[in-house]
Amino acid sequence: MKKLIFLLFLGLGLGANAQTKTKKTVSKTITNQVVEIACGECQFKMKGKSCDLAVRIDGKPYFVDGRKIDDFGDAHGDEGFCNAVSKANVTGKIINGRFKADKIELIKEDK
Repeated sequence: MKKLIFLLFLGLGLGANAQTKTKKTVSKTITNQVVEIACGECQFKMKGKSCDLAVRIDGKPYFVDGRKIDDFGDAHGDEGFCNAVSKANVTGKIINGRFKADKIELIKEDK
């Protein structure tokens, strides 16, 4: 009887471990939305290894895929993304916590 109970629990345990866990891809489409854009590490205090382009959409920052931080000029210049937060009109998708950019157009601010 003890062996039967042991085998039953063993079988249940192995069955639970055999289930595959799938990571859901959460996707949100962004179309022509004005967002903040800057260096994720320097301006948005995101964890990373170097200066990387990021956007802040609805108050939440996302690293950008499809464009690089220096595509818009010197990131470490006086008005570069490491030293200032800018505005941009963007189109793309948020997938697995990253913004996949289709379009990024900087908005020139009058001074």
